[in-house]
Amino acid sequence: MLKYIPATARHHAAPANWLSSYFLFSFADYHDKDNVHFGPLRVFNDDSVAPQAGFPQHPHAEMEIVTLVLDGEITHQDTMGNNTTIKAGEVQRMTAGTGLAHGEMNRADKPLNLYQLWFIPGKKGLAPSYEQKDLNFLSGKKNELVPLVTGQKVLEDVVFINSNSTVYWANLSAEKEILFKTFPIRLTFIYVREGTIFVNGAELGPSDQARMTDEHVVEIRAEKDAQFILIDLPAAEANY
Repeated sequence: MLKYIPATARHHAAPANWLSSYFLFSFADYHDKDNVHFGPLRVFNDDSVAPQAGFPQHPHAEMEIVTLVLDGEITHQDTMGNNTTIKAGEVQRMTAGTGLAHGEMNRADKPLNLYQLWFIPGKKGLAPSYEQKDLNFLSGKKNELVPLVTGQKVLEDVVFINSNSTVYWANLSAEKEILFKTFPIRLTFIYVREGTIFVNGAELGPSDQARMTDEHVVEIRAEKDAQFILIDLPAAEANY
């Protein structure tokens, strides 16, 4: 079963003049009891941050936090001692575990656009940890699903996550098709960055979502050049 969610259904928040954020799930002051999570995917925020602005240090615990930088760059500092810059095409994973604090700032003179994803971990009480990789996902391989983050299997040049989930990116050319084989016990989530794709016959444009359950195969065809994220998720885990 495929649930289509248009871009207009996202919750838009602009709590400050430097931040514009679209929430795909309940977050901060937005709460919809029917839209809290999809499997262990608890947060998906599409954020735009103005130059010389950002998020001051704040705490987290018991969450896997993944950041994909799409445009610009972000400076990260945390209580584990990490002080890094994540640029477009790079992926960051932070295991909040038993607790940490971090801040994220756009120190550059151009706007920043990123996706921030939170996953409920497979188990609690993990030690906080950090990982960052330049995967060049925006301009890298074409017409295939490229794994960026996974907790399902060990792959080279993939960021590890403490969840039985995998985050894929695709740069799909017009008229090309991808088949993603899955199982009815798994969930599939798709969010389009740009272009137009058809997912099992349903048309998705920029910032549209598809949330799928009880599928065996997901057929994705691009009408025009497209970029999108696909997340493979378990239908059930112990602590959500």
